[in-house]
Amino acid sequence: MKLFFAVFAVAACAAVVLTGFASAGGLTDTTVTIHVDGRDYSGKVKSPRQRCVNERKVKLIKQVGERGGGDDIKIATDLADSDGEWSTGNTGSRGKHYARAPKIPDKCKGDASRTLRTEF
Repeated sequence: MKLFFAVFAVAACAAVVLTGFASAGGLTDTTVTIHVDGRDYSGKVKSPRQRCVNERKVKLIKQVGERGGGDDIKIATDLADSDGEWSTGNTGSRGKHYARAPKIPDKCKGDASRTLRTEF
């Protein structure tokens, strides 16, 4: 009986340690989308883990020249709600825009949406 409990205890400890390594080893995937209705920009943050969605910072970026070329301009930010919905409202900005959800260190991967071109 003592041997049974000893083996059970070792197995339980090993499971806890392996679970810790598995969760510490990788960042959770994140996807961010963007939509425009007139001058209102909105979208959704999606992830299999709620901690990567709720209150996730999303930046609305105006593309200048080549995307990610270092001269893009942050227009607005918002925090996603518990359903992942975000909205910057009426920015009054036209041109090329995309949304970015920055990486959360040791937790969630970052992502950038497709680029939209708006003319109004």
